[in-house]
Amino acid sequence: MISTCTVLIMFGIATNLFSQNVSHRRELAKGNIEIPHDRKLHWSNESLFSDTISSNWANKAIQPESGKVNNPRILLAKLLLKKDIAEVNKYILQAVPWGVTGSVWAGNKNGDYDFSLTVLSTILYFFGDQPDVLYPETTQHLLNVLLTEDGNKFHYKVPNSAGLVYETENHLLMTEGSRYLKNRWKQLHGDTNPLYDNVANGMESKLAALILQMNNAGLYEFNSLPYTGYTITALLNLEAFASEKIKTDARNLLDYMNWCYALGSYGFKHFAPMRRRYDKAGFQELTTDYHSIFMKVWAGYLPNPPADHNIQGGEVHALLAACMPYRPSDKTMKYLFDKGEGYFVKIGHGKGACPEIYAAGKNYLLSAGGSNRGKSSDIVARPIMLFLNDGATNLSQTFHLSGPGTDFMKWNNTGVYKNFAAAAGPVFIPKGQKPVAEDGAWKIFACIDYVLLAVYSSSDVGLLYISNEKDPAMLLKKIIMLNPDEKKLKSTFHLPEGKTVEYDLLAKKNTWVIKSVDGKHFDRNFDHWPLIAGDIK
Repeated sequence: MISTCTVLIMFGIATNLFSQNVSHRRELAKGNIEIPHDRKLHWSNESLFSDTISSNWANKAIQPESGKVNNPRILLAKLLLKKDIAEVNKYILQAVPWGVTGSVWAGNKNGDYDFSLTVLSTILYFFGDQPDVLYPETTQHLLNVLLTEDGNKFHYKVPNSAGLVYETENHLLMTEGSRYLKNRWKQLHGDTNPLYDNVANGMESKLAALILQMNNAGLYEFNSLPYTGYTITALLNLEAFASEKIKTDARNLLDYMNWCYALGSYGFKHFAPMRRRYDKAGFQELTTDYHSIFMKVWAGYLPNPPADHNIQGGEVHALLAACMPYRPSDKTMKYLFDKGEGYFVKIGHGKGACPEIYAAGKNYLLSAGGSNRGKSSDIVARPIMLFLNDGATNLSQTFHLSGPGTDFMKWNNTGVYKNFAAAAGPVFIPKGQKPVAEDGAWKIFACIDYVLLAVYSSSDVGLLYISNEKDPAMLLKKIIMLNPDEKKLKSTFHLPEGKTVEYDLLAKKNTWVIKSVDGKHFDRNFDHWPLIAGDIK
């Protein structure tokens, strides 16, 4: 019989772990924006950036006590570069599993072994048929001792939680993906035990259902720090080594994730709302979240690769991005750097979550910060950001706004529309930015690439408006003429091009701040928004 204390502990971890059944999350409508999958781009076979990443890892000393992340990557890199082969084989032959799979909590203190399991699976598939690199006896030890998960016991629940807490997406993909791949290896290498037949034992259908659910409902752990990186790593394994069915499903999910990233970033600057974890809320770097690391490494294989090689803090994911065969779709890579004629998109994340909202022009991106939905939601709301074609790498180097107050758990920073943003707090103006025209609380800034930015900032109202007007003084004159009563700016802004935007800066946490444009009212309950919808020119 479970004690009251145990129940309370399990209830407590449920607020920090994946509290929804991934197989029963509500499927979202597709929306009117397709996820691009076409690939005609001729990628380079080599990347100096990736070579540097692999060399840096291969030159590290094997660290038996380094835990779940570093050591497997050191082993992988050394084998990739055919460095210290005898030492690597000796280490693997003597190694034993250091823990068990699944989320760590009081009832599973030795969990997280799946973080190692995922990269060990990569090593098996890369080198298990290269006896001069991974010796036959080493391959058998890796397969039968270190790769601890096989068969068809798909673990939907957190270990030792009495079946009360569902496992997180990243752990499900790492654990069950590794189980699936071990089964597949054994079957492909002549083991006829039905335990390893992924079709007969149900693993193929279960894994396909999990990935399909994520494709249809979006990620629960969207933009997560740090878990997005581990979700991508597990999917890269499946995209590389699984059956054609699972390979395609995994590629489609990666394409969805990377398309969302491309729409929500500008020149690797990415600061979207995220789910999990609150202790990462203070992160202020714009270009080094884990998803950005993958994109930077993949971009290194473009015919004309970008120069941004800053992966500080994300080295653990750079290696897998460098060595795995997956590449994003052509359109995704284009939109990383070229926003075309601009777009306005809303990315839904389902009930109890918050959306991502982005408005882009030729030379800028407005990124909404989202809305916390209560402590148990695990959603970190961010400021509304203006990204420009500049060298900004930190929050402090951007125009941004948020509110009310400074507690992100009280924010609803969804007030973004085409070339316009509003929040219940002042606008942060980065150091060195000087207005070229101003009148009272209104300031006009001439930003890089001829972006003319109008800023209104008071203690409880912040507005950004991006204009095609060439003359700052004329823009300021138009704005003040159309908006003479500053009290009305708490709810209404008349845009110089003729439209009127109405908004509620203190909207409920499940409600889009933008109410209407020119009297046209919107579906503001973003619990019901589709996967990706909007306008792309």
